[in-house]
Amino acid sequence: MKELFTLNRLIFRYKWLIFWGSLFIIAANLVSVYSVRFVGKAINYIDETLASSSSAADFKQLLFYGFLIIALPIVSGILTFFQRQTIIVASRHIEFDLKNEIFQHYQELDTAFYKKNRIGDLMNRISEDVGYVRMYLGPGIMYPINLISLSIILVIEMILIDKSLTFYTLAPLPVLSILIYFISRHINIKSREVQEEQSNLSSYVQDIFSGIRVIKSFNRENRIKRSYAGLALDYKKKSISLANIQAFFFPLMLLVIGISQILILYAGGTEYIQGEITEIGTVAQFFMYLNMLIWPFASLGWISMVVQRAEASMKRINEFLQVGPSVYNMSRDRFEIKGKIEFDNVSFTYENTGITALKNLSFVLPQGQTLAVLGKTGSGKTTLAELVIRLYDPSQGEIRLDDTALKNINLNDLRSQIGFVPQEAFLFSDTLEENIAFALDHAEPEKTQEFAKKADVHHNIIDFKEGYQTKVGERGVTLSGGQKQRISIARALIKNPKILIFDDSLSAVDTETEENILQNIREASAQKTTIIITHRISSAKHADKIIMLHEGQIIQKGTHQSLLAVEGAYRDLYEIQLNEEIKD
Repeated sequence: MKELFTLNRLIFRYKWLIFWGSLFIIAANLVSVYSVRFVGKAINYIDETLASSSSAADFKQLLFYGFLIIALPIVSGILTFFQRQTIIVASRHIEFDLKNEIFQHYQELDTAFYKKNRIGDLMNRISEDVGYVRMYLGPGIMYPINLISLSIILVIEMILIDKSLTFYTLAPLPVLSILIYFISRHINIKSREVQEEQSNLSSYVQDIFSGIRVIKSFNRENRIKRSYAGLALDYKKKSISLANIQAFFFPLMLLVIGISQILILYAGGTEYIQGEITEIGTVAQFFMYLNMLIWPFASLGWISMVVQRAEASMKRINEFLQVGPSVYNMSRDRFEIKGKIEFDNVSFTYENTGITALKNLSFVLPQGQTLAVLGKTGSGKTTLAELVIRLYDPSQGEIRLDDTALKNINLNDLRSQIGFVPQEAFLFSDTLEENIAFALDHAEPEKTQEFAKKADVHHNIIDFKEGYQTKVGERGVTLSGGQKQRISIARALIKNPKILIFDDSLSAVDTETEENILQNIREASAQKTTIIITHRISSAKHADKIIMLHEGQIIQKGTHQSLLAVEGAYRDLYEIQLNEEIKD
């Protein structure tokens, strides 16, 4: 239960709803038990009137009993409605708060966390796990209060009527609870297995949907179907195993109910025959009391299962919430970026792979200048960009922005003033207009079109049937690679950042389009500090500074002309690309 104690802070937030709900439960049970009295009285009265001549007064008395028998359960039903409108609503509020807390934590966690965890598993924590916790907070609180209050009221009522029948009524119920408890333990074990399989299946399906174009291009549909069928079969087997155990629940409950009714009928009938009970309505009352107690007692096992599942789910949630970001905001002071970037002996090693991406990297990029970064795949170019926007912190050394350590700059101010176009262009499943205007609070059609033109994608968009209102599909699946890159560029430019970073964001466009975009970027980024990461000399040649990376280290630096004047990797790359252009 220690995992569930962490929910006390949320429960306390809605304590009055739970308090009033508890009062409604007690009041509903008092009315329900009290109404049974009149059932017994009505039966006894009918029994007496059948033995004698009936009159108009007898008929009125029966109408009065009938009215109470109908009216009191209605009152109890109204009170039950209010108990659900308080306790269940409180559980929904807590569910809402918990989901928001988890989602907020998702936002705070760094890139490294998402590289180590599966998306399907993370989705299950905010959906399935929170759902199980809510069951504990709603029915898991309501049913125990109902059982305790109803049991106390009924036991007192039954003892006052007949102690012997009370014993026969209550005797089988603890046995029912114990049996259901043991069944529930097995159900809980099986439920965890089903939950894990569901998480595996969700993660696999998410991967398949994300990579559907790769699957089709490699013609691997049949293999994927077989893999999915295998996972689905495992899920099916464990789900059926769980269903087989759950199938014992209701038959077992009906069996114990039947035994209890037989005991009441036998004991009550015997006492009536022997004259120990003078009113036949008393036996009928005990039948009704038994029916009132059956579900609360049977729910003990179910509640145990709910609590165990909630505890397992809350443990997973707590483990997640206790994971802190390695990159977090160390300052709340406002910071206005000018644009000077300095790397001072910066090294970085990826924790999950142990690969050292950068080694003792040092350079200074003055405000308003453009830096081009070239190098082979795996040379550390993207890592450099991710360190500037502080998706990671350096393993060694220091990065300074305007002579201030990057760690000491308000993280929100830092990222809000940097326009970043990642290597893999990501678009949301929304309209083109909303994707371009993502950095703005509200989409402005004229501004959206202006920056779409600067990214040389406006002419493509207006050719679409719905223009800027075209839905791009998940991850921009309906667009070409070049179109996605250009929309990403427009999205970065529209926020008017102080620093622009382009991570190989023109790799999917032709040379002519590239030149148009670069010209527009130079105009749009005047007085802005710009970093262009690229494989192409054509993208780098106009930069104020150029550095060549190899295995995380700078092997050459200078301007386009100065680097061409000396032998080295830059001139070799230039000649290779020049020859390729001549062949084309």
